[in-house]
Order: sequence, then C-alpha cells, then structure tokens
Amino acid sequence: MIKAVDLNADMGESFGPWTMGDDAALLDIVTSANIACGHHAGDWEVMAATMRAAAMRGVGIGAHPGFPDIQSFGRKRMHFPLDSLGNLVRYQLGAAQAIARANGSVVRHLKLHGALANMASEDKAIARACYEAALSVAPDLIVMVLAQTAQQEAAAELGCSAACKIFADRAYAEDATLLDRRQAGAVIHDPETAARRMVEMIRAGAIITQGGKHITTRIDTVCLHGDTPQAVSIAQAVRDALAEAGIAITCFDGNPVSAA
Repeated sequence: MIKAVDLNADMGESFGPWTMGDDAALLDIVTSANIACGHHAGDWEVMAATMRAAAMRGVGIGAHPGFPDIQSFGRKRMHFPLDSLGNLVRYQLGAAQAIARANGSVVRHLKLHGALANMASEDKAIARACYEAALSVAPDLIVMVLAQTAQQEAAAELGCSAACKIFADRAYAEDATLLDRRQAGAVIHDPETAARRMVEMIRAGAIITQGGKHITTRIDTVCLHGDTPQAVSIAQAVRDALAEAGIAITCFDGNPVSAA
C-alpha cells in the first residue's frame, strides 16, 4: 500500500476583478499548487498573489500552462506545430518563473492544463514536445504526468523527474485517460464519493475505471480541481479520508518514472 501522497490543486485562475475558486482555502489543504500562467486563465497580478500565498504556507509551486483560450477556459482543443507548442509552454513557464523568483520562491513542477493535457495524454509526441520545451528552460523541473498515459511514456523516455497523478474528481475511461466532460459521471461533485475513491485507489495502487477495471500504477499525487463549487469540500474530504486511512500527506519528490 502507498504510504504517502501529495495533494495538488489547480488555482490562480481568477482574472482581473473576476474570481474563480477559493485559493486561500485550498492552500490550507493541499501540498502543491498548479498556478495558471495567463493563457487559459489568470493574469500577472493573480499569479503573483497566488504564489506569495503558496510560499507563505510552504506549498510547492507549479506552472500550469494551457492553450491561449480564456473564453473556453483552455478546454477547447487547438492544434499547433510541435515546435510552436514547445514555445507556448516555454513562454508560460518563463512567466511563472519570473513571478515566482520576484516573490522569493521557485517553480518546482509543471502540469499541463485542460485540452492540452488531454491531447498530451493521448499523443506522446505532443507530451514530449511540451516536456522537452519545459526542461530546456528548467532542467531540474518535475513533470507532473497523468498516470498510465502517453504523458508518462514521454517522461519515461526523457528520463526526467516526474510525479504520477490521479484525479479525485474525474472518472476514468478503460485506457486510463479521463472521461470526456460531456459524458455522464465524468465529473464527480460529491465529496464523500471522491474521498472514498481516492482511498480505494491508493490502497490498491491502481486507477479504477468507471467500468471497475484496475490499472496498476505508481501514484505520487492526487489532483483536485479548484474551479468547482465543491472544490474545497472535496479537497478537505479527500485529505481527511487519506489521513484516517493512515496515508501521510506530503509534497512529492519527483523520481523518474517507467513507461506506462
């Protein structure tokens, strides 16, 4: 059984006077924060404030790059040449590094967002282009990958530091990718259901699909979305359930992974 796990959440997704989620509450629960870089959500002021708040709590800071698609929150699939996609990731990571450094912290990991992440979980060439680009800027960066997908295969080929993640509030297809949000049951809104699933998966050391299939996997971190009304309740329920099950909550180290 897994003895310890990291909890991460997507945040910093507000924009100007418009607020998305309760980052302050989430930062008191999670151990890693994936902070939007201004393309799918967020802006320079939000990024700076979120990074300062994370650093004050000792929460690990990650860059969370996505497609330039604020209107659709980065959830619309877009197509770029691989070299352009790499520059898109470099651009956002560089901004995150600059804001973090100015606020006395560092970016320690990278997690792709939304449609970009989904495409990278299906296509190793896309995942590899994104990760190679990020590592060209920050060679010691930890790449957070969706476990047992093409993202993990790309990280394994690169031999980089990595953390394998599963989602608390998303259902899984039989190939270990996430169910499309348009499908019934794809997004889990009930905190007790999310918490129970995480304890079950971590005890099993496996992704459990919507159909009940067990896919054995390394699990380093549990991902929680910050943009739903139930986000804080789900995060707290998951943390409490893991603690009750004897699973420690701690920031991931980022050791290399094997292929999915």
